[in-house]
Amino acid sequence: MDIAHALKVALTSGKVRVGLAETLESLKEKQAKILIVSKTCPHPTLRDSKRVDGVPVYHYEGSAQELGAACGKPFPISTLAVVDPGSSAILSLETG
Repeated sequence: MDIAHALKVALTSGKVRVGLAETLESLKEKQAKILIVSKTCPHPTLRDSKRVDGVPVYHYEGSAQELGAACGKPFPISTLAVVDPGSSAILSLETG
């Protein structure tokens, strides 16, 4: 699967919460379906876990700058939470 394409589709057709604070809030509210975490995420639990509170974590191989670019954003994104995938297949990412 092309992760950049899946991210862009999820961002345009679904609901995605971008950034560490938004990701943690979506976990607290039990809304997140999957977390996408860059290798430079400052939060060690998110960066090092396969699941957080029962939510699968996909470890993006690039930095926060690269994840931001993959999302089509001009700023770094260390982590994001997919609340509604919309018409993307992002929930089928391998998280193991």
